[in-house]
Amino acid sequence: MTVTTVDTLWYTRCPVPTASGVAHHLGWLTEEFADRGIDLSILQDAPPEIAGRHFDHRLPGLIREGGNVPALVARSEGSPTRLIGLTWIEEWQSILTLPGSGIRSAEDLAGARVAIPAWAATKAESFPRAMALHGFDGALRSAGRSLEDVRQVEVSGRVGRGSWTTSAWPGIDELERGEVDAVYVKGGRSLEDASRIGAVAAVRLDDLAPEFRVNNGTPRPITVHASLLDEHPELVDAFLRRTLDAADWAREHPLEARELIGRETGAGDDGIRRAYGDTLHVSLEPTLSEERLALLQQQHDFLERHGFLDASIHLAAWADPRPLQRVREERGAA
Repeated sequence: MTVTTVDTLWYTRCPVPTASGVAHHLGWLTEEFADRGIDLSILQDAPPEIAGRHFDHRLPGLIREGGNVPALVARSEGSPTRLIGLTWIEEWQSILTLPGSGIRSAEDLAGARVAIPAWAATKAESFPRAMALHGFDGALRSAGRSLEDVRQVEVSGRVGRGSWTTSAWPGIDELERGEVDAVYVKGGRSLEDASRIGAVAAVRLDDLAPEFRVNNGTPRPITVHASLLDEHPELVDAFLRRTLDAADWAREHPLEARELIGRETGAGDDGIRRAYGDTLHVSLEPTLSEERLALLQQQHDFLERHGFLDASIHLAAWADPRPLQRVREERGAA
């Protein structure tokens, strides 16, 4: 095998709480690779034809931490990626309704009009649709019901190359206008949207068992292009080392960590506190535990049933635990 030289390493993430995002804001990732003579480029700052690789992962030298829907879709479509870590962060997953709707629990959703974002240009970019479907599915199953018990109303998916950090969550506007009865949301920014229109959380999925709150970010994967892992495992290890360093730093600096996460998510301090609580800073560390892989399998199976995956994925074969194992052993020895 010919080992190629790496001059540029690409990093991409979603606008969500991650240890790698904290490491990026602290300057640690840039510093780490600059010392190796490598330029760390942020995919979101690249031209559209390159930035789009966030969704299909077809860019050698790319490391991605973000939602599992695009990661699973890309793998099912043949993108040469490997799964090297999973995080699980509670993000105020909720079903919102307006006061006076009569919907105060999952049981009350029967017969309700629920907002389901439309399909986007690609399956990977249709993650808002997948999130809403699985969010309502989890809530309904917790009450012994199913998606067949609600009326799905298609709304705009608001999907583009950006994020929702400066706009309402899909379905919020329709809820405010009375066109739907319930909307699935998550995260600090959506909590602020809810406050703006006077919506209330009829169902808090974070209060339910893990099997009912599996979704795009629970669990959230770290994936790498296979060529990078095969030819330059030391660079993948360096990324994970700095990510674990940032997770440790966040535990010791909760106030500063919340401020950096606010930058990532577009939410203010109040939104961060209310959505993620006061313990967010202790839960950023990735693992590849059997429990998290089993929960990712649940997400995989749901996406496959609802037409998001072109082919089944053998998760055990996709996952490579060696990088995290190497870094943990190294850190333990140090």
